[in-house]
Amino acid sequence: MSVISDQERAEKSSAAMWTDDHMSKAYGMKIEVVGPGRATISMLVRKDHLNGHGSCHGGAIFTLADSAFAFACNSYNTVTVAQHCSVTFLAPGREGDRLTAEAREVTLAGRSGIYDVTVSRDDGVAIAEFRGLSRTVAGTHFDEPSA
Repeated sequence: MSVISDQERAEKSSAAMWTDDHMSKAYGMKIEVVGPGRATISMLVRKDHLNGHGSCHGGAIFTLADSAFAFACNSYNTVTVAQHCSVTFLAPGREGDRLTAEAREVTLAGRSGIYDVTVSRDDGVAIAEFRGLSRTVAGTHFDEPSA
C-alpha cells in the first residue's frame, strides 16, 4: 500500500521537475494543475515569443505543449522522456494572449504512453493539437516513503 496518494505523487513529481526546468520558466510558463496522467500549463504570449508574421512562434507553442506533456507523463514519479511528438497548428496566438496547454493521458502500457495536449487561447479557441509518445527510463523524481 502506498504511503502517499496518486495526487500527492503527481504534485511532488511536478515540484521536483519544476526546480530544474529552466526552459519553462524562461518562457514565463505557470503550472496551473497537475494530477496523475494530466497537467495544465499556461503562458502569456510576450513580444519575444512572436515570429516575423507578428503571431506566436510555432516553436513557443510547441514548447508550451511539450512542457504540459512532460509534467503529465512524469506524474507517477518515474523519469519519463519523449520518444516522439507531433503538433498541428490550427489558429494563431497573438501578443498578450494567455495560452493554456491541457495534457491528458490517452494510454499507458508498460514503459510507453500516449498523451494528447490541446493548446487554447483565453477565448476558448484551440490553436494547436499536440500528441506525445513517452518512454519511461530509469530513475525517480523523489524518494518515496515506504509503507
